[in-house]
Amino acid sequence: MSTAGHTSGNFGRHRKIMSFEPGGTPQPGSIDELRAASRDKAASLNQHVLGYGETTEREWTAAGIPAPDLPAMRKYRLERIRAELRRRGYAGALLYDPVNIRYATDSTNMQLWVAHNPTRHCFVATEGPVVLFDYFSCEHLSDHSGIVDEVRPAISWMYLYGGELTDMKVRRWAAGIADLLREHGGGNNRIAVDHLDHEGVEELARLGIAVGNGEAVMENARLIKSPDEILAMRRAIVACEAAMGEMQTALKPGISENELWAELHRGNVARGGEWIETRLLSSGPRTNPWFQECSSRIIEAGDLVAFDTDLIGPYGFCADLSRTWLCGAGRPSNEQRDLYRIAADQIVGNTELMRPGISFRELVERSAVPPPDCFPTRYGVLYHGVGLADEYPTLPHISDWTEDTPDGVVEPGMVLCVESYIGRLGGHEGVKLEEQILITETGHQKLSVYPLDERLLAG
Repeated sequence: MSTAGHTSGNFGRHRKIMSFEPGGTPQPGSIDELRAASRDKAASLNQHVLGYGETTEREWTAAGIPAPDLPAMRKYRLERIRAELRRRGYAGALLYDPVNIRYATDSTNMQLWVAHNPTRHCFVATEGPVVLFDYFSCEHLSDHSGIVDEVRPAISWMYLYGGELTDMKVRRWAAGIADLLREHGGGNNRIAVDHLDHEGVEELARLGIAVGNGEAVMENARLIKSPDEILAMRRAIVACEAAMGEMQTALKPGISENELWAELHRGNVARGGEWIETRLLSSGPRTNPWFQECSSRIIEAGDLVAFDTDLIGPYGFCADLSRTWLCGAGRPSNEQRDLYRIAADQIVGNTELMRPGISFRELVERSAVPPPDCFPTRYGVLYHGVGLADEYPTLPHISDWTEDTPDGVVEPGMVLCVESYIGRLGGHEGVKLEEQILITETGHQKLSVYPLDERLLAG
């Protein structure tokens, strides 16, 4: 079982705990000593230390993708965050989004739960430590990273914990943030925050702390991937596509959409993947218009089955791929082939336009769009960034470009998904395709390799 890139021999080298009891030198058999031993035991059994297992490692070896250097990747990410903080004049970043915490610390804890229950946050000082505020008794979950300098118990002031005394908890929480800023801010009272309810913003303001846009900091930090991040992403895509293969094997007339979608979940989790962000799978008449989530509908022979993986896989990387398959052993109809060919040609043509130096607006101005009878049902974007999740930028059709659509330049190290949905307005079925593309120094490289349905491509 591979643990390449992990730092399992360095537990405690970067860690500091805010004690729950008064401090002092641990005595043999004391609570402090037992806690330290318990933490070391738990840290050595963390999922990120144990690795992804023999099956997954074998698939990565077969695909010829070496292991990323995780310590180097973590250092790169932290430097990206701090460079953005310096550029924007912030003393630090306060992060609540679990994807941003993953980027900053490469640690996880109940990712979906903490996404809507703010019980975990992280402070990254521009010139100072990384302090993780974690859920009760979860200090061991970040010991593998070598990035987190200190773990403190999080003060969660959502109503679930605070009730009508929430304002008291907010004051206690804000006092802790203010203490960090006084110690490590160098007199700068500006911090970037990604997500924060108004009570927190108001209390920080009362303490003289100005809050700025942390999403801008983190999206720009995450924009350019390091070589090790690309290796991790490629491995996540290999795992996703292996699960897609199992899903396609299971696709037979009589299976329900929900049962088929469960195959993708099973394959992702079995390979150490983390979650799937949507339920975008539909069949037959439910494929037009797009954005039906999977249901109990029984898939029939001759149906088109379309899906979008939206999958957070190994290393926390997103594999955002779409395919459309024909169910059963029969031949597709002429209409099914026509829709599929339009979508496939749009993907190929628009991928060829992707290169460093082209502006966002020029890219969409030159992009192929659906024909008139399919344009009203078009997908909402032509391209979007992808990394640990869907990321900046999002590039609409030129007809949807407005004065508040941000322009920019495509750069090497960006990864973009190119999208197509083709379904006639009022039509019976539709086709969804999507590929994941790395921007290189000289052009682009397609990271997703799962084959298209040859029966639907046949002329």
